[in-house]
Amino acid sequence: MRTLLALLTCLIALPALAAPRSYTLDAENSAVAFFYDFGEEEIRGNFTLEEADISIDFDAVQNSSVSVRLRVAGGHAGFPFATEAMLGPRVLDAANHPEMYFSSTSIRRTQAGASITGDLTIRNVTRPVTLDARLFRQQGAPVGGFDELVVELTGSVDRTDFGADGWREWAGDTVRLQIFATIDAE
Repeated sequence: MRTLLALLTCLIALPALAAPRSYTLDAENSAVAFFYDFGEEEIRGNFTLEEADISIDFDAVQNSSVSVRLRVAGGHAGFPFATEAMLGPRVLDAANHPEMYFSSTSIRRTQAGASITGDLTIRNVTRPVTLDARLFRQQGAPVGGFDELVVELTGSVDRTDFGADGWREWAGDTVRLQIFATIDAE
């Protein structure tokens, strides 16, 4: 993850391009980090991004779209006991719900980047969430180059909204997200 962060450069200005561009996910260089309160400590965990379907219209961002699939069973909650509890039936129930999904329903430009609203499905429960997004060119990319980008998504969800309400005496309900997705133009 530190290597990926080192590759990020300043926020790209979104120029007018002729049409939406499709991107594929570089899963090996992408990560979903999440943070939750465990007593008075903040614990960091992670999931693996499996696949994503991304289309970016730099001229009319509202015409962009994203859908993502995560593999639950590959998640880590910071330490073995927490990982076992997170994957177990009282939280994510990975045995019966092995994947999470996100599909955008609207995207709008903001001063800092974009706001992406979409449907998040966890444990077969779908709820709307909104994430803040920023695009970066990788270090060394040519000025104006949009073939290799990094998308940073941040936001939070209440795990109890998805029925993931186990172990509340130990772990907080709010899960903060920080996602870095490396994408390549098709």
